[in-house]
Amino acid sequence: MKKIGTIFNFSILFFSLFLNAQHNKPNIIIIMTDDMGYADVGFNGCKDIPTPNIDRIANEGIRFDEGYVSFPVCGPSRAGFLTGRYQDRFGFTTNPSIDPNNPIAGLPIEEETMAQVLKKANYNTAIIGKWHMGTNAVFHPLERGFDYFYGFLSGGHHYFPEKLTLNNLSEVKKKWQWYSTKIIENRAPVEIKEYLTDAFSNAAVNFIDKQVKDDQQFMLYLAYNAPHTPLQASEKYLSRFPNIKDKKRKTYAAMVSAVDDGVGRVLAALKEQGLDEDTIIVFLSDNGGARNNASDNGPLRGLKGDLFEGGVRVPFAIRWKGVIPEGNSYKNPVSSLDIMATIVAQTNVKINPERPLDGVDLIPFLTGKNNGAPHDYLFWRKREQNAMAIRHGNYKLVANKKQDQETPKLFDLSIDVSESKNLKSEKLKIHKDLQKEWNNWNKELKERVFPALGEDNWWSKN
Repeated sequence: MKKIGTIFNFSILFFSLFLNAQHNKPNIIIIMTDDMGYADVGFNGCKDIPTPNIDRIANEGIRFDEGYVSFPVCGPSRAGFLTGRYQDRFGFTTNPSIDPNNPIAGLPIEEETMAQVLKKANYNTAIIGKWHMGTNAVFHPLERGFDYFYGFLSGGHHYFPEKLTLNNLSEVKKKWQWYSTKIIENRAPVEIKEYLTDAFSNAAVNFIDKQVKDDQQFMLYLAYNAPHTPLQASEKYLSRFPNIKDKKRKTYAAMVSAVDDGVGRVLAALKEQGLDEDTIIVFLSDNGGARNNASDNGPLRGLKGDLFEGGVRVPFAIRWKGVIPEGNSYKNPVSSLDIMATIVAQTNVKINPERPLDGVDLIPFLTGKNNGAPHDYLFWRKREQNAMAIRHGNYKLVANKKQDQETPKLFDLSIDVSESKNLKSEKLKIHKDLQKEWNNWNKELKERVFPALGEDNWWSKN
């Protein structure tokens, strides 16, 4: 009997330790903005748009001076982020058609999303905001691992509730009319009464509160569409910027300020619920500032759509209180692809070996356990424009447009962040070596697998 009792007690102890280990896994919140300029947050030096709440993530964690996304346009960038893999590995080379009847125009179902991976660790997962990973039923967020969806399926949207007049995509009769579809909660259209950014912030706080009430580990992907066009802001936020005379910049500033308020509400909810030290928070933009939204990429060359730094280097910060040192900047290049790998490492979930991750776990680098650089190389490809880029150390080789492909330019970003001086003639061996590495990587990639956004007039069939 004594032996049985000992075994029983040991089993209880082991089970308790198992439950504690499960509980100690961090909650995860990723906050992503849309088309935000590199220099449009305080932690990157912005002067005319206060972002105190976004800055808290950087000030209470680490800001990435050289934080990159895997593509300079939103759809492919988000596909890479959600899978932790270069999106061209599975043919997501550009923004897909919005056609809801097309079962291949989206993130291939063979690829695991962050949400699907975290389900293996018993996380409850939500996406609030912009999806853009396909509008056919097979691509719906609830089919891709998410337990809760509140947002829209396409790539852009109106912000004022009175402009949301269509029940669903089947009512679209002309290009861009999908911006007028109603917000979807899970699978049903719902009416909203507030400015869209505020609606998303409200939904995020409600989701966090519910997870605490249910004692549930969670991951929240808060995917704001702000400050993507159309430039629309409520008077509440516009009134904060009487000194900005340029109308577009003023509206853009108001849209960013609305996001910052939402970030503040999320941070307040975490503190109120006692989750400050139990939650990894990441903030980033899906690509650089765009030509049409009055954003500011600071000293960086180029904008959204470019493979120059302005298209792919973004505002990027991470906070994990009690684990990551506070108030530091990290100098080595990192990628949005690393977010998935970092999450996987903290939760000990298994990844499909046939689809290995391209990112790395950043925590050892941020805590000082690994003093090396996370990446030997970072790669970019724009298949539609036959454009390329590769970064190794401080050197970056880039052909931003089709006509540049025969003569890619070489820059040393440590002394030329604006990519103004081509070093090809001076560093010919480095130029050739980088071109060879990119060519080898490019052989692993796929061609586009779906109709592109600009090539399809599916709405004419409605």
